[in-house]
Amino acid sequence: MKKLTLSSAALVLSLLLSFASFNLQADEKPVPPIDEKLVKLSIVDPVRDSGYTVGDLITRVVTLEIKKPYKLLDTSLPIVGYEKRYQGQVIGIELRDIKKSAEDNSDSKVHTLHLTYQIFDRNVVAKPAALPPEFIRIQGGNEVYSFRIPSWNFRISPIAVFGEVKLESDMSPLRGPMLKTSERENLIFKLALAVLALSALGLLYILGMRAWLPRMGGPFARACRDLKKLSKLPANDETLKLALTRVHQAFNLSSGSSVFSNNVDDLLAQKPVFAGMRDDIAHFFELSRMAFFEQHQAAQTAAEQLAWLQKFSRRCRDCERGLRPEKQA
Repeated sequence: MKKLTLSSAALVLSLLLSFASFNLQADEKPVPPIDEKLVKLSIVDPVRDSGYTVGDLITRVVTLEIKKPYKLLDTSLPIVGYEKRYQGQVIGIELRDIKKSAEDNSDSKVHTLHLTYQIFDRNVVAKPAALPPEFIRIQGGNEVYSFRIPSWNFRISPIAVFGEVKLESDMSPLRGPMLKTSERENLIFKLALAVLALSALGLLYILGMRAWLPRMGGPFARACRDLKKLSKLPANDETLKLALTRVHQAFNLSSGSSVFSNNVDDLLAQKPVFAGMRDDIAHFFELSRMAFFEQHQAAQTAAEQLAWLQKFSRRCRDCERGLRPEKQA
């Protein structure tokens, strides 16, 4: 008898709750949809619609342009932390963050919503899923209207492959082609080739003897080439005189007239590129005078003087090319 009484009480309580719920639903006024002409909707969905796994974040950018005097009710925006449901069942997608910004225009107001969802669902095989539609409310005067943000379909992938999968039979249209590009490597290779070519060209210009580039093949460039040949001969007074004569010829060709120790200033005024070598030029004419006109022995040997002449002519070559010559010891 006691069990029957408790069962009857539970039945009566259930009927009362159902009746109260029915009355609440009957009293709730339905919200009509707003005219589509009053709201302009644009959505930026993620680029890919497949390959998402547990824990991934998905962000949608929703832009609503609402005509004035209608305005968006912030209290109707989706609630952060609410786990989405479909037909009363949890679908494993939760709204993690929402960012809202607004911009006023003359006849409308633009609302931008950044909706970030997180996936908590998983499966042993890839399965379809969807971000459910969101319903917001817009107020116009004393009336409240509803507006629907459509859903977005995508595919959730398993963390690990279950069983044997043949790639040729698993080409889902929801998964884009798996391409491997070498654009970055090709760009690095081309840049390296360009740097190498410029470096080689610079070295040829600085160290080269030929006349196939601008300012190459001048008098001192040819003198350097001849002195290099003379360095293969025995280092004696005759070889030294030949080397001195060859450098004198380079000075005369560069100036367009004979250059001696007493008109070096005229040479420097005509060719200011040699101004930084005034002391070395004076030393060259002193060495020439000692070799051709004086009989006493020089402090340096012929081999040392020839080595100095080679460096001197190379520095003169750099000057005529417009380069800054290195200091000579």
